[in-house]
Amino acid sequence: MRTKRREIEGISLSFLDVISCGFGALILLLVLTKVFDPVVIDEDAQDLSQILTKLQEELHETRGEAMRLNREMVRKEDIKEDEAERLQDVSSNLASLKGAFQASVTETEITAVIEGQLANARQSLSEEMARLLAEYKPDDDSLIGGIPVDSEYIVFIIDNSGSMQFAWPLVKRKIEETLDIHPVVKGIQVMNDMGTYMFRGTAGEWIADTPALRRRIMQAMDEWDDFSNSSPVEGINKAISTYYKPGRRISLYVFGDDFRGRSFQRVVDTVDRLNNPNLNGDRLVRIHGIGFPNWFTASKPEWVYTQRFAILMTTLSERNGGTFVGLTDLRTF
Repeated sequence: MRTKRREIEGISLSFLDVISCGFGALILLLVLTKVFDPVVIDEDAQDLSQILTKLQEELHETRGEAMRLNREMVRKEDIKEDEAERLQDVSSNLASLKGAFQASVTETEITAVIEGQLANARQSLSEEMARLLAEYKPDDDSLIGGIPVDSEYIVFIIDNSGSMQFAWPLVKRKIEETLDIHPVVKGIQVMNDMGTYMFRGTAGEWIADTPALRRRIMQAMDEWDDFSNSSPVEGINKAISTYYKPGRRISLYVFGDDFRGRSFQRVVDTVDRLNNPNLNGDRLVRIHGIGFPNWFTASKPEWVYTQRFAILMTTLSERNGGTFVGLTDLRTF
């Protein structure tokens, strides 16, 4: 009987252990199932996706705002540059107005000085005119209205200063007329009153007279802008010293509207030394002059310089076998 009782107790304990282990395993399975619940994972992933989408939208909006601010900044920089340019223009205009105002303030004083100088110039002009023209006695009445045309070579010495531009169409007309009265010559040359050649490549040479050359001279007149000091002395000196040779009959045609040198006599003496007469009393070259009345207006007191040119060229023409023609009208007819 004792033996059976012990076996029953042993079996009962093992069953309880199995039952306990089974309940423990169920509880463990429940816990593990709750922790790794796929439904919860899906909900978290969905929440993160929504957050990411929202962040992307905010980033897009931030980028758009940054681009707008950048455009605004560029526009403000452009406005700033425009304002700086306007300020510079205003400053320049202000400086010009100040200069004009200062000039108007001193205009009366300058006018008074000019009038005084003009009075002195007129007085000295009258004295020198009387002295230089005291012995003026033309040998041939034809020199008053005509020009000798016996020369085989022609040199034009043309004042191309700013004042002469007023008479430029008339200057071209008189060049054509001069060439017309010399239908055939052996050589032609053109320089300004400073001795600067119209055609630089022909310096020191004669240009063969052809109809094409005459047309080329007239065309070049429209583009000629070499410096001029409104004094024919340099051109006359260069023409004589460069082109005279025994046996050549040369005429210089001096075109101008004013003479601003200090002394007539110095010019006359200089030309006399270069263009000294030969054994027969003839000068090396003839010197003709044509004066243009660009300064003969009441509002320009510089007309005295036109008178000075006329006196100088009358003297030089008379002493050097030529003729001076003073024009009184700028019209070309």
